[in-house]
Amino acid sequence: MAFIGERPGRVGTREIARAFNLKNNMRAQLKRLLRELSDEGALETRRKKHHQTGALPEMTVAEVTARDRDGDLMAAPVDWDEDQNGKAPRIRVPFSRKARPGEAAGLGDRVLLRVEPSRDDETAAYRGGLVRVLASPPQRVLGIFRALPEGGGRIEAVDKKMVGKQLVVAKGSAGDAQEGDLVAVEVSRGARLGLPQARVKERLGSLKSERAVSMIAIAAHGIPAVFRADTEAEARAAQPATPKGREDWRDIPIVTIDPPDAKDHDDAVHSEPDPDRGNPGGFVLRIAIADVAHYVRPGSALDREALARGNSVYFPDRVVPMLPERISNDLCSLRPNEDRAALAMRIVIDHTGRKRSQSCHRVLIRSAAKLSYMQAQAAQDGNPDETAAPLVQPVIAPLYAAYAALKRARDERSPLDLDLPERKILLKSDGTVDRVVVPERLDAHRLIEEFMILANVAAAEMLEKARVPLIYRVHDEPSIEKVNALREFLQSLEISFPKAGALRPDVFNTVLARVKGHENEQLVNEVVLRSQSQAEYAAENYGHFGLNLRRYAHFTSPIRRYSDLIVHRALIRALRLGDDGLPDTDPAALGEIAAQISAAERRAMMAERETADRLIAHFLADRIGATFDGRISGVTRAGLFVKLRDTGADGFIPARTIGNEYFRYDERRHAMIGNRSGETYQLGDSVTVKLIEAAPVAGALRFELVSEGRLDAGHRPAHYTARRDRKEKRRDRDERKHHGKRSKRQKAR
Repeated sequence: MAFIGERPGRVGTREIARAFNLKNNMRAQLKRLLRELSDEGALETRRKKHHQTGALPEMTVAEVTARDRDGDLMAAPVDWDEDQNGKAPRIRVPFSRKARPGEAAGLGDRVLLRVEPSRDDETAAYRGGLVRVLASPPQRVLGIFRALPEGGGRIEAVDKKMVGKQLVVAKGSAGDAQEGDLVAVEVSRGARLGLPQARVKERLGSLKSERAVSMIAIAAHGIPAVFRADTEAEARAAQPATPKGREDWRDIPIVTIDPPDAKDHDDAVHSEPDPDRGNPGGFVLRIAIADVAHYVRPGSALDREALARGNSVYFPDRVVPMLPERISNDLCSLRPNEDRAALAMRIVIDHTGRKRSQSCHRVLIRSAAKLSYMQAQAAQDGNPDETAAPLVQPVIAPLYAAYAALKRARDERSPLDLDLPERKILLKSDGTVDRVVVPERLDAHRLIEEFMILANVAAAEMLEKARVPLIYRVHDEPSIEKVNALREFLQSLEISFPKAGALRPDVFNTVLARVKGHENEQLVNEVVLRSQSQAEYAAENYGHFGLNLRRYAHFTSPIRRYSDLIVHRALIRALRLGDDGLPDTDPAALGEIAAQISAAERRAMMAERETADRLIAHFLADRIGATFDGRISGVTRAGLFVKLRDTGADGFIPARTIGNEYFRYDERRHAMIGNRSGETYQLGDSVTVKLIEAAPVAGALRFELVSEGRLDAGHRPAHYTARRDRKEKRRDRDERKHHGKRSKRQKAR
């Protein structure tokens, strides 16, 4: 793409092959690659130039998403990273009466636009001139096949955006799909007045029970779920590590502390008072991590597939591991009373939790016990069970004493201190939802977190000192735009946020501490979270803002994260701990790996969230008409998002169904405000809602407000008049009428 962008005029296959010195046997692959890029519309931007993050290039590929009342088209860029740059900007494409038939763009078309910033348009950030309508590849949709008695069937789409839309599969177009199968279909426009037509292209599996609900997310996001034969064979052939070339730590009573349902245990910890008289009140900490690098060698089949997966993906009903079970649940799981290979940090801290020294060792350990967080906490609180009782004084008490020192150092460092409880879905034996719980946050959780953070920092510092390349875990500070938006929002709550000075986590912590225990606590925590950048992996270090650390790398979970495996190999190379260290790798190559595993992490997060939504929607599907208490978790022009208090389920309330007047969206206050009464629904507000519709396959819920909003007449717009109110109400009524007619037409079809 860079080569094409730098060359004026048309660049064909011959010119590219000649420039990259491709022989005849490579030209077929080149043509295939160019065809794929063309199908995606990427090759239409032949003069693509570098541009600022968050801005559009002069030539932009976009998709037409709407048409306004004046006939202008509204479009959105196709290639836009919302996690990195925020919401995609809107592009206005003015209506042209000069367009000839076949040259005009319509809804859903992919177009090439020449764009420029729009100065006076409040609804669109850019104005675009149509260069050409691009040939879009056939639309691929995932859905559940519903067979019809007369043959063929219909598709129940799994995408929330397609809830309520019907796709018809004609006779002879269903392939081998059976009732309830998850299928991939190719959608065509079909007849002008009929439903869109679909042809089954691939049968992905049966969804006869909710136990298989995670299959939808796995297929939708292209997550590799089955290991290749060569990978499995390599895993089966692996043999346990021997003591050769390792320090023997088997007499040290090191323990694992994990969730009670954990299947693999990749980290173990130990603490003891420092015998050095020059460090009174200090501790010697040992953090041992499974030596995955011993089994997964660079360039091997295991390595290639681990990189392709990037990380393990955790669903309520299954885990899609990064490594085969022979590695993750057997050879690299630090089981009690079994010899296991590990890469370990030995770190000495003083009584204030400050690090005095650190060293890395390749060792053989034998875990003394497998404890759950609850077991460890109960033992510390004086209620040990049979497993933990013998470990209280020699093992558990020194761990908590060291944690107390580390906590003092953490408080002094003052990392970002958001209080956002996480929910966990518990399933019955048949795979359906039993209940949703909020696990209690114990000191045992925080203890392990602080030990792991300490080890991650030590790994990054050692590798920087040795000048060996690595992959950092980085977290940028919030952008100026997000900070300004947060400042305006806090002003609406009469909370000040400094305009000058360095931006540090404790600035946000001051705000969070001020609302602690008040009605706006949850709201402010949500908005502060949304103001933050997303953490990622990078070969270049720019620090971790949230943890307030200058150097940070993931070292502690190589079973489930490829980034940690890279750091392990780098340490082995830097400290000459074996011949299986990181090969000579330039920073650019590591940068590509970092980008790839960052994308895999985002993919996993989306898949996990969507699966939870689908399970909860199944759980609530038979409770249509029931009322629930919840909290407003999002506010947009289109309506309100509500998170239910008990289950954490997310649902939507369309703006047209709110109240009996026109509600306007106040972006600064994250609120919908009634134009006549000033009635307000704001992000974080507690509300009561009624469940109107549930689409389990898509994980979508639609609610209706039962409770009233807060009266906030003081925030009426200054330009408010009775005439304007009548105009807004009339427009709202017309929109409802239009929606009703459209719904009737859809039902008739």
